[in-house]
Amino acid sequence: MAQQKPHSTKTWLGKEEPRLARRIGLSMQRFLGIEAAGGILLIFAAAIALIWANSPWSDSYFDLWNTEINLSIGELISLEHHGHALTLGEFINDVLMVLFFFVVGLEIKRELVTGELNTRRAASLPAAAAIGGMIVPALVYFAFNQSGEAMEGWGIPMATDIAFAVGVVSLLGTRVSTSLKVFLLTLAIVDDIGAILVIALFYTSDLSVGWLVAAVLTVLVTVLLKKIKIWYMPVYVVLGIFLWYAIFESGVHATIAGVIMGLLAPARPLLEDEEEVELLKMQNIDEVRTQSLSRLAFQIKETVPVTERLQNLLHPLTGFIILPLFALANAGVVLSTDAIGDAVSSGITQGIVVGLVVGKIVGITLFTLLAVKIGLCTLPSGTTTRHIAGIASISGIGFTVSMFISGLAFDNAILEDEAKIGILFASIVAAIIGTVILYKSSEIKEVSEDDVMTETI
Repeated sequence: MAQQKPHSTKTWLGKEEPRLARRIGLSMQRFLGIEAAGGILLIFAAAIALIWANSPWSDSYFDLWNTEINLSIGELISLEHHGHALTLGEFINDVLMVLFFFVVGLEIKRELVTGELNTRRAASLPAAAAIGGMIVPALVYFAFNQSGEAMEGWGIPMATDIAFAVGVVSLLGTRVSTSLKVFLLTLAIVDDIGAILVIALFYTSDLSVGWLVAAVLTVLVTVLLKKIKIWYMPVYVVLGIFLWYAIFESGVHATIAGVIMGLLAPARPLLEDEEEVELLKMQNIDEVRTQSLSRLAFQIKETVPVTERLQNLLHPLTGFIILPLFALANAGVVLSTDAIGDAVSSGITQGIVVGLVVGKIVGITLFTLLAVKIGLCTLPSGTTTRHIAGIASISGIGFTVSMFISGLAFDNAILEDEAKIGILFASIVAAIIGTVILYKSSEIKEVSEDDVMTETI
């Protein structure tokens, strides 16, 4: 009987599971797998949106997302956006996307506590790269838009779309090293931190001090409950919902509530693995009562950090449903001859395209090499300037967060469409350039290794 071929355990990072788990952990492995698959799904959703918006049924596309939704509880709570009921598109952007930013907050917290950002030296490399990848694109945008309402879009080219970037790099497989993929992920996470701060500080309007105070008090209550070790999940769900509502009413964009609650979630388990083992050893299953089993199940559950449990629960929902819905609702731009002509001559479109395509490469590469030069950090093993430039170009895929910021930056629909056209075009160009650079870099590496083998023989 022929021996059965073992099932492959290769992952997005190109390593076998046991080795990969030792390098970055199973939770990160799972995170990257969802991001890679979600990135591919995002591409399809964006393509459907573009086709639909430019089809004979385009009116149905825009009518769908402009459908008003009345969300209220009697006369006590009523959700409105600028004096009118929420539309379906606004519901996706202001309500559902809170869960996406909550997962982002969870991942940031995990990285800061136990991941690639938990030490100053480890965090220095992606932090320097992300800072360069935000500052230079913003300056490039300002060079094209020095006055008027167009200036408000400066935050758009600063963003990096994690899902799209990971999805593109996944197509290269093992041609991109594990260390480079981890670098891309941590760079994108630090970039997200910057984008969140930009949204919170600069894209707010009509601040309500009373609701802002209520939001701060909610955060303080949450911190207090954590300090006294109250871990009853429904309590935190209620606090999270109230925090979202308070921030929504305060004028600060409501998605910040998701980030805050994600950062407040415990990233370390209540019980360590060693404690779990000892508990299991002390138990005689034949003599254990139902109550003891329930307690043991609770203790075993608490050996897994809350952040990881929530990520496992919510990340598939955000990656496979919410983000594709966001792309479907926001990527539909009419690409008529007039619209494209206006976009080509628009400083908004030009600033976004040059910022994402050129600004990201220059900013990330320059700041990374500078950080290495002054001794703040070192490049991953086997990484060259060409590799950094390739990852920098991939980081120019700003799709999700860039689209999100464009909706906050412009009230004028024409300006917003010009921004979206720029984002779509820049993301495609950045993806192509980055893929070519990384592909060629791997070819150079393979050739050099073959040459070494030949010389040795």
